[in-house]
Amino acid sequence: MATITKSLARGAFATSSTTLYTVPASTTTVVSNIVVTNSAASAATFTIQLDAVDLFKTVAIAANSTAMFDLKQVLATTKIIAGLASAITVSFHISGVEIS
Repeated sequence: MATITKSLARGAFATSSTTLYTVPASTTTVVSNIVVTNSAASAATFTIQLDAVDLFKTVAIAANSTAMFDLKQVLATTKIIAGLASAITVSFHISGVEIS
């Protein structure tokens, strides 16, 4: 059994729902940390779903700020993390552990 701690996904959100990460075949993933940053001079919102369940739904993030969330959420093979933001200036970094 291999266990790898890694960056699962990172980048800028799209303004429509997009798959950010898919759990690989024969793997279980534990999401441990999500960081969201808004680099714009105005506030924005973001939504993140784990396996089609809203973890954060239209959450406001202030201008030029960062929000950090520590969690322990398990996702089985082929499950996805999806998300979107109200502006492309909102970026994300999702960390976790893959167990295969």
